[in-house]
Amino acid sequence: MTIIWGSNFSVIKTAFRELDPQAFNALRMIVASLAFLAVMGLARWRLTGAPDSTFYSRATVTSGEWVQLAVLGFVGHAVYQLCFIGGLARTSVANSSLMLAATPVLIAIVSAALGHERIGGRHWLGAAVSTGGIYLVVGRGFALGGRGLVGDLLMFGAVCCWAIYTLGARPLMARHSPVAVTGLSMALGTLMYVPLVWPQVRDTEWSRVSAWTIGLGVYSALFALCVAYTIWYVAVRQIGSARTSAYSNLIPVVAMTSAVIFLGEPLDVRKMLGAVAVLAGVAVTRAAPEMPAEE
Repeated sequence: MTIIWGSNFSVIKTAFRELDPQAFNALRMIVASLAFLAVMGLARWRLTGAPDSTFYSRATVTSGEWVQLAVLGFVGHAVYQLCFIGGLARTSVANSSLMLAATPVLIAIVSAALGHERIGGRHWLGAAVSTGGIYLVVGRGFALGGRGLVGDLLMFGAVCCWAIYTLGARPLMARHSPVAVTGLSMALGTLMYVPLVWPQVRDTEWSRVSAWTIGLGVYSALFALCVAYTIWYVAVRQIGSARTSAYSNLIPVVAMTSAVIFLGEPLDVRKMLGAVAVLAGVAVTRAAPEMPAEE
């Protein structure tokens, strides 16, 4: 998952050279949704009556759960992708990946707000250290309203959406398979997302888009949206959202390395210090002892 998502930043950035960012994302979300629905249909056909697994569960989706899936689709796919793609198009891979590295801290804070766990002093220290690291990377050299700052703010919005989506989907995992929850919420989110970016999709001259760029879209859809999302939620169900989110700490390392190699992005001392601070803050947060929620 870490390798797929870390390298995916450079894959997407490369496709942006030829294709409008939101049009490209519409392509990969449609492909990913169709792939999920196909796998779900195949699992329902071949595994009916089998024990619950990553791909199949015997429980039927209730009307209330459809509402939950629609909300998750809106927040975790439609809004998240608008922010993620819009942010990545306006800022560097290093900045984008480091913003997302703060996800574990935010998940810990939101989890505490929902009463899942209490936040101690180490959590707040970790949040402060990570915030300082983010400032080192993105807080200097941008004028208010500048393109880079807008990209970083959009990426922070994506982090918030991902935290809400991760925590909001966990109750559904108790009854349904990770593939079903991810696939259904993604399909619903895609139905909301595509109309929002339809002008970009409509105005794209698809006949002039190279097979290489289309291939990048299909690769990103199948691996970054299907395979990696499934791994993420298998882990959320098995080891919990907090431990799973800790693995995202390595994504900036993979992302910045791939961006230096394939995109030629500069990696200065300030960014490296910011990366160390962000990851140190996350490590402090995850090392803090778990505190039971107050009754």
